[in-house]
Amino acid sequence: MLVLALNTAFAALEGAVVRDGEILADASDPMARGQDRQLPGFVERLLAEASVPLDAIDRIAVVTGPGSFTGIRIGVSYARGLSLVTGAECVGVTSLEAAIPAGMAGNTLGALMAQKRPPDQTWWVQGLEGDEGIATPVEVNLTDLKAMLEGFSVPVFIDGVEALGEATAGIDVRPMRPSAITAALKAAGFDPAAHPPAPVYAREPDATLPGGKP
Repeated sequence: MLVLALNTAFAALEGAVVRDGEILADASDPMARGQDRQLPGFVERLLAEASVPLDAIDRIAVVTGPGSFTGIRIGVSYARGLSLVTGAECVGVTSLEAAIPAGMAGNTLGALMAQKRPPDQTWWVQGLEGDEGIATPVEVNLTDLKAMLEGFSVPVFIDGVEALGEATAGIDVRPMRPSAITAALKAAGFDPAAHPPAPVYAREPDATLPGGKP
């Protein structure tokens, strides 16, 4: 299976092309804004590096969040558009699923830092079984995360671990970073019906449109 994966949920424009587990091309351009203007050219260059035409793509994977509200909407909309044009299936991969390595056996927990400034630090948290999330990601504060980790026995992939101090003692803590490559590897085995390309925000947006719509 030939998979094109896109990740615009953070401060970069990231993509990967993977065929049957082999990475044909990957790229990451630091970019907090302007992804919508740069995406078409970025994808064109990525496919050229992989030496595959767009109509050869079997599946399009997109990181659905949590992350940047604007970035998520841009990436998801663009991936859906490509799916309509090419007929390739479009699959959503959460930021936590895309941050924990593919092929992990059993259960794991991912905790990706959301609000980074103390004392209001928060993490997006999702439990996984194998490559897939068990439930929708939620946002928790430092106190709740520490309580969640008490007596934890499965591997914990966490960002901003230094904020937890001694709360991680005795826990199998590992680093994490959302990756388009991981999204591509996992999306190849996902059921599209169970992983729709729909934004995952984990909390309400800071601003709303007239009428109260996010």
